Amino acid sequence: MSTLQNRQFRLTSRPVGMVKRSDFEFVTAPAGEPSQGEVLVRVQYLSLDPAMRGWMNAGRSYIAPVGLGDVMRAGGIGRVAVSDDPSLAVGDTVVGMTGVQDYAIAKARDLTRVDPRLAPLPRFLGALGMPGLTAYFGLLDIGQPIEGETVVVSAAAGAVGAVTGQIAKIKGCRVIGIAGGPDKCRYVVEDLGFDAAIDYKNEDVQRALARHCPKGIDIYFDNVGGDILDAVLSMLARRARVIICGAISQYNSMESMQGPRNYMSLLVNHALMEGFVVFDYAARYPEGMQALAGWTIAGKLKAREDIVEGLETFPETLQKLFRGENFGKLVIKVSE
Repeated sequence: MSTLQNRQFRLTSRPVGMVKRSDFEFVTAPAGEPSQGEVLVRVQYLSLDPAMRGWMNAGRSYIAPVGLGDVMRAGGIGRVAVSDDPSLAVGDTVVGMTGVQDYAIAKARDLTRVDPRLAPLPRFLGALGMPGLTAYFGLLDIGQPIEGETVVVSAAAGAVGAVTGQIAKIKGCRVIGIAGGPDKCRYVVEDLGFDAAIDYKNEDVQRALARHCPKGIDIYFDNVGGDILDAVLSMLARRARVIICGAISQYNSMESMQGPRNYMSLLVNHALMEGFVVFDYAARYPEGMQALAGWTIAGKLKAREDIVEGLETFPETLQKLFRGENFGKLVIKVSE
């Protein structure tokens, strides 16, 4: 019987506004033993994503909420410590839903084995993981970019936005990123190759969009919602496509969610607005992974991770997402 001790963050209350440490219980329990078809994974890195805020709410959504008393849901990467399934061996590196804890028991079929020699482990939680796949399928399947079109991406320095903009450049588009602060704006232009960046913290977004997109916006990949979505809607080109990936500006609102006020622009410009969830594309993940890996190897896709050490920092580290303090894909390093 395993004597391994497992630290866990369990959700104990539905957050109101910003997530707080008091919404969780930090406990230690035995790691347990995997049953047939399962493995025990030693978590090395955890992925922190805006979607986690929605998973804490009790309302109807695309996935069941995290139950009160349950380990907080999170993606992670780690090594197989114990295996009771022939498809995974001890020492294999795997990605999947591990939860916010040191050790996770998971069905082998729900995990993906990766080669740690191909990229740093946190990369498999970002550009080569779910955020990268989100960018890939959202932009290419819904946006269907055409060479020469103008693409605007919000949260452009974040895990999804950074990949989205780079894929749009690969497809021959002109790309404008919206990010918070001069450092992030320099990053998306100088490092990621965007054509221009708008600093929403220090610029009038509406005026900047008019300056950078004189012929209108053909594709908008939205990660933030709120006022920025409204500003973009007023600048749509004919037959524009608006891709709703997230609305991070609204997740911690103490009032009702702010919807788009300029939605009539969709009618006037014969435009489309569509939301999506990357899990809908699960059957095509290998296609997306192959493309993302190929662009990475070719030097066409770059990425950056914001790594915070220590499982115990989880509640405060998660808050960085909603304050715009992270620079790149936010992950927690749990173990070596």
